Amino acid sequence: MTAAATAHLAFDGSGVDGSLFTSVTDFARDTKWLNTPLELWTNVGLGVFAVLMVMGWWNARRRGARAMTLALAAPVAVVVAFAAAEVVKKIVSEVRPCRSMPHAYIVDACPAPSDYAFPSGHTTVAAATVAALFLLDRRLSAIAALFAVVEGFTRVYVGAHYPHDVLGSAVLALPVAYLTSLALRRWATPLVASLSGGALRPLLTAEPAVPQPAR
Repeated sequence: MTAAATAHLAFDGSGVDGSLFTSVTDFARDTKWLNTPLELWTNVGLGVFAVLMVMGWWNARRRGARAMTLALAAPVAVVVAFAAAEVVKKIVSEVRPCRSMPHAYIVDACPAPSDYAFPSGHTTVAAATVAALFLLDRRLSAIAALFAVVEGFTRVYVGAHYPHDVLGSAVLALPVAYLTSLALRRWATPLVASLSGGALRPLLTAEPAVPQPAR
């Protein structure tokens, strides 16, 4: 099947909130001085979520096996949510705005026709991090939520996604990541506690080792 045929068969999301999308991209046209910084941030900014998860892991070393399990579960939950989003993306097959609304002001490069729009992978990662950190550290989760809002906005600003792509990502990622972390906390805590007494101890706990009594 040709790229043109694929695009023809795919879902056109411009009828959902195309007017809101163009309102944001018109703002991008009027703030061209912001185009390059936000185009850079929309990709590089994902590193913030990785840093927040690392901070969660570092703090969890002083909080016991339960917290450490949640810290280790966070990236797993993000991957699970991202994988779920990719499945939905293939099922929905929504054409990118740059193809369905070529008249709009688009900052980002137009991806291949097979790279669909719904849901947003970037926003999925952001929202999943918020949910995964919520069980571990509410403060870090709140910080992640602020950056997630910025990430979602930039995906629309650069023309990569419609607003409903961003909202759909959050609706999908938040429960998937939360439930994944919850399940891993329940099932993997005994394993993490066991590993904390072995060679991986420096990575799993900051508590000093209990000396064994002399025989």
